[in-house]
Amino acid sequence: MNMDMSQYLDVFLEESKEHLENLNQKLLQLEKNHDDMSALNEIFRAAHTLKGMSSTMGFEDLADLTHHMENVLSDLKEGKLEISTPIVDVLFQCLDRIQTIIEQIETTGSGVSDNSDLIAVLDNVKTGALEAAAVAYESEHTDQLMIDDIKSANTDKNMDFSFNEYDITVFKEAKSKGMKIFYVKVGIAPECLMKSVRAFMVFKALEEEGEIIKSNPPAQELDEGKFEDSFEIFLVTSANKEQIVNNINNISEVTVLNIEDIEIEAIVSSNEKPVFNEKVSSVSANIEQKANNVEDKKKSHKVKQTVRVDIERLDNLMNLVGELVMHKGRLEQIGATTKMVELNETIEQIDRITADLQSVVMKVRMVPIEQVFNRFPRMVRDLAKELNKEVEFLMEGKETELDRTVIDEIGDPLVHLLRNAVDHGLEPAEERIKKGKPAAGTLMLRARHEGNNVYIEVEDDGAGINVEKVKKKAVEKGLITEKETEKMDKDEAIELLFYPGFSTASVVSDISGRGVGLDVVKTKIEALNGEIAVDSKPDKGTRFKIKLPLTLAIIQALMVAVRDEIYAIPLSSVDETTMISKNDIKIVQGQEVIMLRGNVLPIFRLAEILETPGGALNDEEMYVVVVRKADRQIGLVVDTLIGQQEIVIKSLGKLLSGIPGIAGAIVAGDGNVRLILDVATLF
Repeated sequence: MNMDMSQYLDVFLEESKEHLENLNQKLLQLEKNHDDMSALNEIFRAAHTLKGMSSTMGFEDLADLTHHMENVLSDLKEGKLEISTPIVDVLFQCLDRIQTIIEQIETTGSGVSDNSDLIAVLDNVKTGALEAAAVAYESEHTDQLMIDDIKSANTDKNMDFSFNEYDITVFKEAKSKGMKIFYVKVGIAPECLMKSVRAFMVFKALEEEGEIIKSNPPAQELDEGKFEDSFEIFLVTSANKEQIVNNINNISEVTVLNIEDIEIEAIVSSNEKPVFNEKVSSVSANIEQKANNVEDKKKSHKVKQTVRVDIERLDNLMNLVGELVMHKGRLEQIGATTKMVELNETIEQIDRITADLQSVVMKVRMVPIEQVFNRFPRMVRDLAKELNKEVEFLMEGKETELDRTVIDEIGDPLVHLLRNAVDHGLEPAEERIKKGKPAAGTLMLRARHEGNNVYIEVEDDGAGINVEKVKKKAVEKGLITEKETEKMDKDEAIELLFYPGFSTASVVSDISGRGVGLDVVKTKIEALNGEIAVDSKPDKGTRFKIKLPLTLAIIQALMVAVRDEIYAIPLSSVDETTMISKNDIKIVQGQEVIMLRGNVLPIFRLAEILETPGGALNDEEMYVVVVRKADRQIGLVVDTLIGQQEIVIKSLGKLLSGIPGIAGAIVAGDGNVRLILDVATLF
């Protein structure tokens, strides 16, 4: 009855990463507050679960390391060891090693690792011999049942086993060799989302000790998750009862409910179902009470069901919805031409259904930005220690949701900004105290929704940006001339930070000074159709503000006609549209401008910028689309405003990617390809 473990590797990796993330967060909590016992308990549970999972999957080196970690954590819990910064540092080193092993398993399928160095350190951390008592995994929803709590009771009348001649022969052979037959009833935590995986882990653990002869339900149904919160098995083994209970209880969200030795005479009884001559053990009265409490909790707290879905499937689903949106546009065009009432009514229904479907798919793809944010506290902590700075790192708006594609890309830019803030922005403690500031600098990472955009801010209360130093460095590196710096205002000087190759660091280190950083940040964010702005005040601090679209797949756009072509302008970049006459245009320093509500607005003719083919239309009256990038506005002169439309962005492919002014293309309702303008590069 062997079960294939390779099919569960993905689940193991997913769960391991979740436990690693939890370990990281709780260790940071424990480092800040050594008396936080709830954090210590969470760390112990995560390490314990990792040990059980890795052992079940056969990754013994990982299991051994987490076992030694668990020993130290057990001493900390029991007060035999006092929590200190060096101990927390050792635990962080173990965490890094575990992450390395899991990455190795993910790429090569092998978890072989020499951890003797860390195990030796962990053994040295312990003050005296630790008795290796098996500590059962405790979850917040269930109470583990220890072997001492299992007592005799009446025969379980619900068991439904029938045995064939082969089974009985196996039992007799086992008894003749002095082996034992155990009846085991295994319980799965009510909130467990992957019962079949837990059943597999139980089988794997028990098959190392003996052979499973029968299960109820059968192994295939267990494999498919077709059972309630418990299942029963008959096991032939030479192991004792305590070993079996400990092996099963070491698996997270699993506990032994009943276990008892079975005599062969009971199985060979004339009754089709086994009649046990001796009592089959069950949970004692106090354990039954615990089980009732769990059941009450289950009723009062509705378990949120989730499903892990491959991101490629979601991408395919989004592409199909995109195709639907495109053909809906084509139907609308046909409906407008034919003016058939029945067709228009159907189109309205399709429009409503498509909008709802699109909304659902978008929500499915939305992921809390917490997934990205959670990796930063550890990074900031390590960086602060390396630079010998005190940093108070705060995060807000972790629940803010973004499309998965944006989430995957935003991590690296935020890493650069946070490293930049700790290295360049925040001063050392002595310097801060001289300025009358707290010794510990504050670094804030926050996210929030605003309309169809998400804003992410990285803010520090450090020294701020020294504009003169920035200008001087830019001249030294040959990025600009001395004469150009004289004409620059503060905002223009700060923009120099985003020039390729620019760095204000005087010493090249692992952290900074190589001139790779903010230019990469800007390029990456603009590739996501986003914007980045900087606000800085001397000795008050610096704030980087990133604006990102919620999604990159389906967006609202303004369709405009320019000579013989039709273009799409993303609506997120459009402030307003207006109509002007030829007489409204003035020339200032060779640039065409118009006055718009008292402000001077530079205007550009799209036909000239894009070299659009076709004859020029009457330019007595023109439409102007006012677009924005950060706090700057320009007007784009077009021939006709066609209207607002949902568009599905398609890549132009490697050959045509990176063309200034063009972000991608769409397939319009009439089947023609239309280009999408990239407002950021037009500026």
